[in-house]
Amino acid sequence: MTTTRQPTAIDQVAEDHITIFAGLDPLAATSMGIAGHDHEMTDHSPAGHEARADAARATLSQLDGQTPVDEIDQITLAAMRERLGLEVELDEAGELLRDLNNIASPVQNLRDVFDIMPTATPGDWENVAARLNALPFAVDGYIESLRLAASRGQVAAVRQVEQGIEQSDELAAADSFFTSFVAGAELDDSSACSLVRAELERGAGAARGAYAKLAGFLREELAPQAPTQDAAGRERYALWSRVFLGATVDLEETYQWGLEELARVVAEQEAVAAEIAGAGASVEDAVARLDADPSLTLHGTDALRAWMQETSDAAIEALAGVHFDIPDPVRTLECRIAPTQNGGIYYTGPSDDFTRPGRMWWSVPPEVTTFNTWREKTTVYHEGVPGHHLQIGQAVYERATLNTWRRLACWTSGYGEGWALYAERLMADLGFLDNPGDRLGMLDGQRMRAARVVFDIGVHLGLAAPERWGGGTWDADKGWEFLRANVNMPEAFIRFEWNRYLGWPGQAPSYKIGQRLWEQTRDKAAAQGISLRDFHARALGMGSLPLDVLTKFAV
Repeated sequence: MTTTRQPTAIDQVAEDHITIFAGLDPLAATSMGIAGHDHEMTDHSPAGHEARADAARATLSQLDGQTPVDEIDQITLAAMRERLGLEVELDEAGELLRDLNNIASPVQNLRDVFDIMPTATPGDWENVAARLNALPFAVDGYIESLRLAASRGQVAAVRQVEQGIEQSDELAAADSFFTSFVAGAELDDSSACSLVRAELERGAGAARGAYAKLAGFLREELAPQAPTQDAAGRERYALWSRVFLGATVDLEETYQWGLEELARVVAEQEAVAAEIAGAGASVEDAVARLDADPSLTLHGTDALRAWMQETSDAAIEALAGVHFDIPDPVRTLECRIAPTQNGGIYYTGPSDDFTRPGRMWWSVPPEVTTFNTWREKTTVYHEGVPGHHLQIGQAVYERATLNTWRRLACWTSGYGEGWALYAERLMADLGFLDNPGDRLGMLDGQRMRAARVVFDIGVHLGLAAPERWGGGTWDADKGWEFLRANVNMPEAFIRFEWNRYLGWPGQAPSYKIGQRLWEQTRDKAAAQGISLRDFHARALGMGSLPLDVLTKFAV
């Protein structure tokens, strides 16, 4: 029986902060499943950024006068000081004003939020309509921020601006996502619903118009000011590395470790390839044999979604009560095909009350019609259980002990993505990837993540490239050939990832570096006689944390 912990003064500071933050960032509130803000829009103007940074400063000031009463308070205090402190650092560096890339900037976030908004009732659709009609306000603010950053010489690289133009043009088109989204609204023919439908259609037009304005600004005003250099440089990179890891690492040492880890994974792949295709067979030979096996091939997105769901459900059934204590609400994971078509695979967490379940999304490019199960089983474990869904769902569930900020708002990529990559390897260790094809698929993913460490740190810091990869100094072109050699995916996917790493410094390595820190922390726990199941229960029960905080308190 779970004992509910009595909230403390530090918990109250955290609760007050999340209440203020949800009002200042309604899109984040929707993502976290905090009710009451789905009709509102986040202010992306300089004033909006300033308000959020000021809220972080005010909360940090309040925390300075607090004394922890237990370990949970100690963890909250350490995590909030680290996370909110970095928010202030990013604001003071102007990093949030210049935010533009091909995957995780307002260009994408203003559209993506509609994927997770409730749409079951006319009232839900009213919220959608209100937010659609507020999109021009958000885009105007975003343009104001980009313009201010540009006046200070802070402009994203031209590759990222071009990606923003392309995506904005697509969303501005008559047949864009917004058009099909509102056309799919399930509303009856009553007069009230007719009014809602009219507002939805007006909102879709407003959203398309806002993206047309954004595309014009990016093309005509920002692109001519954009630098051709992709590298973030050491100062910016070090800051973003801390943001994504919640830890400070030696970047040169980590780069060298990335090269060594890549070589280790390749050697392991070659050994498995010999099992699949015979002695002396290359990884490419094994991949060709697996891809030619009709029993390992799915045709069409309906078959993909069904297989994802079946694989996820089987994992939950096998792990629950054996390797993990999985609460009942977390045992539901929905697998969906995303409405976008950019090739991404991602997870969205459950709402605070679990009425919106956790979901795994697969964004399938239109030209991709077949899928190989040997390559993707590990992906389901990464996004589902024991990966993102278990980690995030467990945090949301911990209402009896953790405050709302800890459960819903404290996200650190190195913790979450590191755990998901750790979970892939864990499933292999637990025997769920004993089939050589499935194991090769897991190693395929591990190889890509190790390559990211080398690419990301090497290119953004301008480090020396090994002779095998061209020698001299890393740059985007050498990085492209390096990725093509180490990422076993269609070229369109590799191109998307290449742009992603160039425009989002520090994020991609957080997976593999996070896995490394998770494994080091697990090994430390094992040395102290803590069982694997108990270590996982304690670490996941603390919610997502900066990795420096995890390593301090998990054992």
